[in-house]
Amino acid sequence: MRKLVSFFGFLVVASLALPLPAHAQKAELFGGYSYVRLDTSPGSQNFNGWNASLDVNTFKILGFKADFSGTYASPFGVSTHLYTFLFGPQLNLPTPFVSPFVHALFGGARLGASAGGVTTSSTSFASAIGGGIDVHPLPLVGLRLIQADYLTTHFGGTRQNNIRISAGLVLRF
Repeated sequence: MRKLVSFFGFLVVASLALPLPAHAQKAELFGGYSYVRLDTSPGSQNFNGWNASLDVNTFKILGFKADFSGTYASPFGVSTHLYTFLFGPQLNLPTPFVSPFVHALFGGARLGASAGGVTTSSTSFASAIGGGIDVHPLPLVGLRLIQADYLTTHFGGTRQNNIRISAGLVLRF
C-alpha cells in the first residue's frame, strides 16, 4: 500500500512540474444520486443517497479524483448511514460527446447507526474500483449516465463486497 501511495504521489508531483502548455487544465465537478448494495452478512441492505466528486485532469487522459458519498437506510427501524471519502487516479478517454472513464480510489468509510437513543459508528479502510460514462450535450454541462463501482469496506474485521451505482450532473471547467 505504501508503494502505491508513493507512486500516485510521484505522478501528482511530476505532473505539476511540467510546463503549463503540457497540462490539460480541466476539471470536472460531479453531483448526483447514489445507490449502494451493502453486504451485511448474512444478507444485504439497500442504501440511497448522494455522491459528489472533483476530478482534476493534470494530463489529457490522467486525472486525480476526490470522491465523497453519503447513503442512508432504515433496516428494522434502525437509522443507518454510510459515508465514503475516497481519492485516487482516474483515466479518461475524452471525446467530443461521450467520455468513458475508469478509476481506482482508496480512502475510508464510516458506518453509523442509531435506534432508541443509542448511537454507534465505525470507520474502516475502503476502496472503489470502477468507471462510468459521461455525455456532454453542452460544452460546460454534462450528464453522468452511470458510474458503477466495486466498493470494498472492512468493518468488524471482515471484508464487505458492495456495489455502488451513481448518476447525475457534471460541470466542466
